[in-house]
Amino acid sequence: MHTESDSRQSNMVLTMSTIAFTLMFAVWLMFGVLGIAIRKEFKLDEVEFGWLVAVAVLNGSIWRLLFGIWTDRFGGRLVMTLLVGATAIPAFLVSHARSFTELMVYAFLVGMAGNAFSVGIAWNSAWFPRNRQGFALGVFGAGNVGASVTKFIGPWLIALVPAAGFAGGLVPGGWRFVPTLYGVMLLVMAAAIWICCPHNDHKPGLGRPMSDLLRPLRQIRVWRFSLYYVVVFGAYVALAAWLPKYYVDVFGMKLQDAALLTALFIFPASLLRPLGGWLSDKYGARRVMYWVFGSMLAALLVLSAPEGHIVLYVPKKIEDSGQIATMRFVMGPWLFTALVFIVGCGMGIGKAAVYKHIPEYFPKDVGAVGGLVGLLGALGGFFLPLLFGYALKLTGIPQTTFAVLFLVTLASAVWMHLVVLKILKLATPHLDHVFERH
Repeated sequence: MHTESDSRQSNMVLTMSTIAFTLMFAVWLMFGVLGIAIRKEFKLDEVEFGWLVAVAVLNGSIWRLLFGIWTDRFGGRLVMTLLVGATAIPAFLVSHARSFTELMVYAFLVGMAGNAFSVGIAWNSAWFPRNRQGFALGVFGAGNVGASVTKFIGPWLIALVPAAGFAGGLVPGGWRFVPTLYGVMLLVMAAAIWICCPHNDHKPGLGRPMSDLLRPLRQIRVWRFSLYYVVVFGAYVALAAWLPKYYVDVFGMKLQDAALLTALFIFPASLLRPLGGWLSDKYGARRVMYWVFGSMLAALLVLSAPEGHIVLYVPKKIEDSGQIATMRFVMGPWLFTALVFIVGCGMGIGKAAVYKHIPEYFPKDVGAVGGLVGLLGALGGFFLPLLFGYALKLTGIPQTTFAVLFLVTLASAVWMHLVVLKILKLATPHLDHVFERH
């Protein structure tokens, strides 16, 4: 039974972990905006730019399972403090990179920030009762909105701070000022977590052997949840980093305008997460996922359509060339942004729905299961920008970005539906092969 004191402490954990996650997410995905300026300075091509974005995402993915387990065993206060404080070091190093190789190394290290998600999920699950976990995890997950922080302040700071920096270059300027500022904020945040959060932390994995913590990972259900998370989170990470470049290259926009429109995708994909948690608590996560996949597939199908027109072959007596071009299709930036907004809404609600499954099925193993789901989902954020880059280089068609996402989303929706049909069949064996009733 939760007492008033427990409620205050759990709310403090939720508040501090959400603020920390928002900051860490901003650091993790800062190359989505900084990469535009970096691309000009280091003269990067499409594939190199894709690798720069992807390498930070990679390091923010591969350790999620371990960080989830460590949080269950040692407590979120300790693990989150160490993670946030340690990330400040590569953030400072990024601002002093002088070659593409150095930049890739430091980008990989600063990507450690992405693992804050697994820590926060396990930490908050340990502090909240089952009937409030969906909403609490949704509120924490809304820290994804940190991806928009750099979108807003990055272009403004790059333009405002002189390239020479301050204090004789001790504080670098231009795009290099942003990771420096983040480094300072990370150190302050680490101190705040350690001082403000409850010292008597909950540690549901304390004393349990590692084999016991890892046992749920043998279930196929965990891997299915991971594929769902590739769609609603991995694709979110990939698009948050890729969209500024897409707006600049396809619609010829300025970086500031591209970043602002990208935020219209990031906000619903982040801030609707609490709504997704509430809907999942009220109506069930699986029902919510049907709506998520359906809305995303509809929007992605239109987004993946290349610009062009249908050609009709007709008799020459009707048209001398024997061809008539009709139904010309050109997508402007406003229709594009509206469709991307719909995709973002689906992702924001879907992220909470996916994680609502985990404490329902694995109440004592949220750290390990949530860590693996987060790991594999975030790896989608690593591979997808690379697929975007290679698909664009191969075809020359920018819309292949959304064709890739459509296929991944379709695969997830089909798998989920097949599982639902199997569950219904097992629950009603007497209706097997019965299609009509007279």
